[in-house]
Amino acid sequence: MPYTAKEITDILNNDNKDKKISLLSNLTEATNSKIIMQIISALDDNEIRVRGEAFSSLFLNDSDISEILISSLTDNSKNIRGFSALILANRGDTNSIDALIDLTKDTSGMVRACAFGALGHLRMKQAKKEIHAGIFDDNIEVKKSAAFALYLIEEKLSELERKELENQSDDDFNKILKWWTGRDLNP
Repeated sequence: MPYTAKEITDILNNDNKDKKISLLSNLTEATNSKIIMQIISALDDNEIRVRGEAFSSLFLNDSDISEILISSLTDNSKNIRGFSALILANRGDTNSIDALIDLTKDTSGMVRACAFGALGHLRMKQAKKEIHAGIFDDNIEVKKSAAFALYLIEEKLSELERKELENQSDDDFNKILKWWTGRDLNP
């Protein structure tokens, strides 16, 4: 059933999460920019299932919605910035490189982690300087994301970066370091 922009706004702005989820699951072919923006706004919903359905709807949309997604990388909501970065990466959108690099300096650790994850997923070697810097971020999840991104773009770790990862009290870093050793990407 096709919905008008007003109906979509009304449903997404009410408290009925089941209606929101049902609506979003039917919007995978939306092309109207106002409707796409409404879907993007649902990435900041209080209900995780609504956010997940919005993510899926945008990811599965075969239309060219890149410009709208890229513009949402500057939204006030950290959820919208972070999830939009991941959607762009999962869609294979390489036009977003500059905006994703900008997000590596975001005030939100979650957004920085998503940005590094997106850059790694897209195999963006052009961002290697920023990704290397992410190893020294104060946020452990950002460090993990940057470390895995470096692995994905097949970058070598400096001795200082290796020590930084080895000094973390988290098993994920040990796994990442083992992957590097297995591929012999160490200097």
